[in-house]
Amino acid sequence: LVARTVETLVGTVQVERPYFYCPSGCGGFYPLDEALGLRSGRFQLDVQQAAADLATELPYETASTLFGRLTGIGVSSERMHTLTHQAAEGLTVLDVAPSRDQIDQLVAKVAAGRFRRPVLVLGIDGAFVPSRPESARGRRPGQSHQRAKRARWRHEWREAKGFRFYLLDGDRIVHVLSWHQVQNEHDLGEALRQVKETGLIPEETVRLCVVCDGAEWIWKHIQALFPQACQVLDYYHCSAYLHKVAKAQYADPLQAQEWAEATRTRLSLGKVGQVLGGLRRMQPTSDEALNAIDNGWIYLNEHRGRTMYRKFRRGGYPLGSGGMEAANKFICHVRLKRSGAWWYEENSNQMLALRCAKYNGTFDWVFARFQR
Repeated sequence: LVARTVETLVGTVQVERPYFYCPSGCGGFYPLDEALGLRSGRFQLDVQQAAADLATELPYETASTLFGRLTGIGVSSERMHTLTHQAAEGLTVLDVAPSRDQIDQLVAKVAAGRFRRPVLVLGIDGAFVPSRPESARGRRPGQSHQRAKRARWRHEWREAKGFRFYLLDGDRIVHVLSWHQVQNEHDLGEALRQVKETGLIPEETVRLCVVCDGAEWIWKHIQALFPQACQVLDYYHCSAYLHKVAKAQYADPLQAQEWAEATRTRLSLGKVGQVLGGLRRMQPTSDEALNAIDNGWIYLNEHRGRTMYRKFRRGGYPLGSGGMEAANKFICHVRLKRSGAWWYEENSNQMLALRCAKYNGTFDWVFARFQR
């Protein structure tokens, strides 16, 4: 019998189990460890899951201190970092996405008592996160742990592109699925394609609506994957273009505000043709105004079919991408945008994957997968 001591959430446990050795070259093993679900190392899966749960919300130093107070188990910040990222290694969008049955249950709950199919909204956007280059990895003099060589690297801001599916339930939204990563547009499109091809989105029982800004790469993927969806250009991005025109065209702030409000009203009533005509008839007062008017006209004309806001409002569709902006905030910004935090790309993606799993309701699944 060989003894070992393990840390669990119920306390320190000492286990004695028989050791076997295979003379054919398989090596030694402990069958009882596998039967009890013990993992290698002192900290067991329940400790690791609780530590990761806390570390996905708080900085590692704070999480380590708080974890020790709550559980009586001392886990250093470096060890907590290692445990967290071990569980997140290799996660994909399908690993953190809820099952089709779970999504169907959410849809059925929202659809109860309604005569129309519920609206399922897809939002796509990016959020900038602080990052450091891979060349910053190394050891500082006198440090036994891996630390960034702060004096030799410069930080940069990388865009974490992501998408979110959510249901409209009256005045509230019901979260369905999010996926955010520091990635390029091709990787995001591939993740979205996997979600579609695995049948996670019940397009036959919902009215799918896509609400995004005017980025060309976003609508390219939407046209390829969800051509039948209702496409809505974010109303507030349109308003920003109109305010830029007003500010450049009119010297009087009151006159600029009056023009912007009147034009926004026409736009909200679905009269995009009148708005485009008004922009074309404007006499620019400066080169800056000319550029602003041309940019506004091109922007609205390119997305003319996505600005029928009166029709969208009557159909129960949203006009703004606030649901996606909120996802950027509570998944990306809350954890990654902290004072003094600069992330390696791999570490930031693993943290984002765990946070997506938590809000998708699949955090336990991730650790069950990790245990297997």
